[in-house]
Amino acid sequence: MRTKKYLTLTRAGILEALQFRLSFLVMVIGNLLYLIVVYYLWKAIYASAGTEVVNGMTFTDTLIYLVLATALFNFMEMYTVWEIGRNIQSGKIVLDLLKPMDYRKYLFWSYSGSFVTQFFLTFLPTFIAVSVVTHGAVPLRMNLLYFVISVVMAVSINYSIDFIVGTICLYTESIWGINIMKQVIVLLLSGATIPLAFFPETLKTVMYYLPFQSIYNAPLSILLNGNPQPRTVLVTLGTQFAWCIAMFVLSKLFWKVSLRQITVNGG
Repeated sequence: MRTKKYLTLTRAGILEALQFRLSFLVMVIGNLLYLIVVYYLWKAIYASAGTEVVNGMTFTDTLIYLVLATALFNFMEMYTVWEIGRNIQSGKIVLDLLKPMDYRKYLFWSYSGSFVTQFFLTFLPTFIAVSVVTHGAVPLRMNLLYFVISVVMAVSINYSIDFIVGTICLYTESIWGINIMKQVIVLLLSGATIPLAFFPETLKTVMYYLPFQSIYNAPLSILLNGNPQPRTVLVTLGTQFAWCIAMFVLSKLFWKVSLRQITVNGG
């Protein structure tokens, strides 16, 4: 019965996402322009480096990494922060809290339909296109299974971070600046904008102790490694799992404490 309730929200999310076809077209055009800029930027970086391999990555490796990172971002982005902020500012949050479902779960499953649509409309076509254009440069072995497991945990971590940032709106009643700062930090420190291989060694070590690299760098590192060592996979997935639990508990506790501060327009 509980599963049916969640699947109903997923189905509603799919139908809602399919209604906004123009926004999808705009997103695709925006991504193409971004990838064109990325292509010429990194082409210039490798040309100035005077070598085919920089920090253990060729130009092709870097481009594949960044293209798939962009596709992953589109797939995992849930706009949770904006939704929580709007609900708090409008007072709708009170009605949501009265629903017979935990608000955190309700919000997640309401957006789960976007995962399905974005997977088939953006990530899968991008992955196939990259595989074809690069003539199979992306290996498809056991790493694909590990990648799927890694992405599931990455979604959980990303959602928990968004939920924590959205909860801050209970104190500020304005979320725009905080969310922009969050996006910059996550995209930079997760390796989505610049692969972590290009970070200085000290900074790179610090990044591996933070949850952000588990969102993009971890799954992409597993995917692009055709023959990952069992120990490497275990450490990567184990680290992600630990952050899944830690961020889930932290976001839940922060939400529980923050509800005491709730004030909405008109009440």
